[in-house]
Amino acid sequence: MRVLVIVKASKNSEAGVMPDRKLMMDMLAFNEALVNAGVMVSGDGLHPSSKGVRVHFTDAGQTVVPGPFGNTQELVGGFWIWEVASMEDALAWARRCPNPMPGEEGVLELRPIIMAEDFGEAMTPELKAAEERLRAESEARRKG
Repeated sequence: MRVLVIVKASKNSEAGVMPDRKLMMDMLAFNEALVNAGVMVSGDGLHPSSKGVRVHFTDAGQTVVPGPFGNTQELVGGFWIWEVASMEDALAWARRCPNPMPGEEGVLELRPIIMAEDFGEAMTPELKAAEERLRAESEARRKG
């Protein structure tokens, strides 16, 4: 199963405070362990919400709202995508993570990623084939 690990933003991350050398080294060691175990699919930190935008959708159209966005606890500061056998395995890895927000409360939110089989009958063989084709094309373009 794939799991999205959301690193919640903090006051410092929203202020654009970059991690210090110790955290960079600790995270590098943690990421190396994830890669060596075949768990890490991808992961990155995010700039503060002041550099982002939100697109709100209604039936009438779309509205673009520039950042920053309020309520830091609801914002995302970074993410990983992990390939694990179970949520219990993902939780075990999360417990090994260094505090991503030293000097503040760091929070990781683990969420299973919806897979094709989760859609049941709505995922017809034709839709599944189209989805697989798009994933393969996307991967080929990234590799370039």
